[in-house]
Amino acid sequence: MRIAAISDVHGNLPALEAVLADIRARGCDALVNLGDVASGPLWPAETVDLLMTVPALTIRGNHERQLLADPERMRESDRVAREALSSGHLAWIAGLPAQARFAGAALLVHGSPRSDIDYLLERVEPDGPRPATAAEVAPALDGHDAGLVLCGHTHVPRALRLADGRLCVNPGSVGLPAFRGTEPYPHVMQSGTPAARYAMLQRDSGTWDVELIAVEYDHAAAVQRARSRGFDVWAEALRDGRLPPEPR
Repeated sequence: MRIAAISDVHGNLPALEAVLADIRARGCDALVNLGDVASGPLWPAETVDLLMTVPALTIRGNHERQLLADPERMRESDRVAREALSSGHLAWIAGLPAQARFAGAALLVHGSPRSDIDYLLERVEPDGPRPATAAEVAPALDGHDAGLVLCGHTHVPRALRLADGRLCVNPGSVGLPAFRGTEPYPHVMQSGTPAARYAMLQRDSGTWDVELIAVEYDHAAAVQRARSRGFDVWAEALRDGRLPPEPR
């Protein structure tokens, strides 16, 4: 069985188109989408239009939850997306599950099984984020027996095999390679490249393996789109896949 996993598209239509084309070229049995599909200043409506036509098991991320909240309390990136989305788009988003199991074989979450804003495969220290250890990840999966756990949210591609053989994978972000976070300490999550990211999972003889894939696309168009709409930090992240720390 081959599963392609995408996450954190954030309305980046050309990045999504490039990733879907690469997936078609490589071939797979199924596609799963781990959420945060539309939030941001890029092409939120066009992105949802495309995803509504793609056969995939899609779950919601924290930004889907936030898009359905009170518009007066939204952050700017959610507000600009919400204003672009139709009632049909919002109804589709509202129908997405928060978590899912795929064919009994994989657990799909956005952040972690505990919360859509948890970092499953990273820990944030005062001096910045670091990869989590297997011993740190395992307690978050108590009560879940899936041999494959797919998560997103951090935008950083990573794979970790636990002591019991379970494989945890974050495919990285299709559409936004870097962002600034605030909890528990101010930090930057970044892939270090403007490429769109996804993962291809394959199970042979009961064991899952992963390939973390980078796809080049016309990121200059996304940079220009963000900048033209006044989102200069997004433009910087899309251009370089990196962000400097927030000035103190």
